[in-house]
Formats: sequence, structure tokens, C-alpha cells
Amino acid sequence: MLSEFSLIDRFFARRAAANRSSAAEGIPLGIGDDCALLTPRAGEMLAISTDMLVEGRHFFADIDPEALGHKALAVNLSDLAAMGAQPLAFMLAFSLPKADEAWLAGFSEGLFALAERYGCELIGGDTTGGPLNLCITVFGSVPPQTALRRDAAQPGDDIWISGTLGDARAGLGVQRGEWTANANDAAMFRHALERPEPRIALGLALRGIAHAALDLSDGLAGDLLHILERSSMRASVDVDAVPRSAALRRLAPDIQQRCTLAGGDDYELCFTAPSAARAAVQAAAQKASVPVTRIGTIAALASPADRPAIAWRNAAGAPLTVTLQGFDHFHAE
Repeated sequence: MLSEFSLIDRFFARRAAANRSSAAEGIPLGIGDDCALLTPRAGEMLAISTDMLVEGRHFFADIDPEALGHKALAVNLSDLAAMGAQPLAFMLAFSLPKADEAWLAGFSEGLFALAERYGCELIGGDTTGGPLNLCITVFGSVPPQTALRRDAAQPGDDIWISGTLGDARAGLGVQRGEWTANANDAAMFRHALERPEPRIALGLALRGIAHAALDLSDGLAGDLLHILERSSMRASVDVDAVPRSAALRRLAPDIQQRCTLAGGDDYELCFTAPSAARAAVQAAAQKASVPVTRIGTIAALASPADRPAIAWRNAAGAPLTVTLQGFDHFHAE
């Protein structure tokens, strides 16, 4: 039977030690001591973020453990992408109902496959028995003057979205039985839900180009509002311009809108940039091999008493009434 320390050594510490390469730069001491020691790159600051995944809230019990390992780290790397930060290291804390060797092998494989792709080293953590709960803290490095913050949107900025929105929420709906899709579309939706791709390359390419950014974890309607509130701005968004996949377009229009505007779990980047930088934004997207779509504009508040808000419209410019809100962990669907 696996003990706590044999579990850590077999599935995590050995793999982390075996894959130390360029990660040693900036990490003079990694996994195996009371604390890890990190040194950010010269002239840069540490970017730090934590995300928790709880069974039944963020993933289904039957999820493939390899996919769960991927997603657990991907959602954290996505936060680094939104700041324009280069991944450096991460810590993993989790509770497990039992020490299942097959499950641990799959989970650690998915986790380290993504970590190695982005040169992000496991430097510590903790484990205990209990309900399945995963918590990762990720560390990155970013020059302070080019960090993509939520409070930096400017009047006249374009609003951009990477990739497509709504597929993850469509996958959740199919699994819940809220709607149906053909087998190929259902498989694609589930892949989007379980294996999001952090847009690290795009975040790095947008340094010095974009003003404000965040990753879309809780839905466009809620997350864009965070930029507006932090920047004291308002926005106008063309709902018809919001990018969606061919598979999502095969669902009913009301489902498409629900998924793209309030779905969550997309982990695409939403960012603002001056209209004069459109060519630079497209060049950055091409460099990162990620499509981007311009969906709206940022404007100043009409008066000091005005509140940040989103004005929704269609492609013809007609105003739309949208009551959808982003995902709330304490008032979830």
C-alpha cells in the first residue's frame, strides 16, 4: 500500500527531478525541502496565481485522470498567459479518497506532459486523504512594464478574443443532458471542457501591444466586466462577432448565446488594445498560431456617477437585451 511519502516520490518527486533542465535557472532549490527557492529573471517580477478544482463542481467523477492532470495545470497556466508571464514553476496540493496507483499514473502523466511543454517545474506541495480536491499554485516571470493587467484598458481600445468561445459549456450541457449533439460534436465539446489549452505564446506575444487582459474562466459576460470595473470603463460588444466553432453553430441560437456569453471554462484570452495596433495584434496572433477576433470597443464612463457596464448589440448595431451573467461558484447552475 502506498504511503503519503512513497506516493509523492513515485508519481511526482521522481518525475520532477528527472525533468529538471532549463527550469534550474531561476529555481536554485526545488522539490524536497521545507520550502522551494525561486529567483525571478533579472528585471522581472514573479507572477503568482492559485486555482482549485473540486470534484462535482469543476469536473465529473468519471473524467480521465490524464485529462484531469492536464486541466489542473492548464487553468493555472492560463492565468500566467493572461498576465503575459513566462511559466517558471508550480506547487501541487491535493486530497485523494484513496491512493489508486493507476489513477495517479494517469494524473501525473497528464500533469507533467503539459508542465514539460511549458518548462514549468514542480517544486513542492502537499497531499492527504479526503474528497478529491486539487489545488495548484503557479509561478511565472514578467517585466513589470509589460504585465497585462486588468486595470489598464483605455478609451478607444478594441476588445479581442482568442480562439472560440462556448464549446466547454456546450460539453457540460451535453454531459448533463441539457441538450444533445451528434457524436463528433459531443466528443469535440468534451475535449474542450476537459483539455483547455493555455494561451501562453499569445500572452507573451502581446507584451507591449495589449493594454489589459484576462483569461475567460467564468464566461465573457462576467469576466469582461472585471476589466471594466478595474479600469473604470464601459464596453460595447457585437454578440454576432463573438467567435464560435462550427460545432457550436449547429446548436440552437439561444444555446449558442448562453454558451458563448456565460459559459465559462473556455480559458481563452480576452484583451484590449488600441485600434492603431490592429496589425500588431494580428501579427502577435500569427506568431502564436492562435486566431483572434475583434468583438467590440472600450469607452470612457459618461459621468463620474456612471457604472462600468457592457452594451450588447448585433452585427447591424441594434441594441440587444442580454441578462446572462458569468459563472459564480456559490450560485452555480
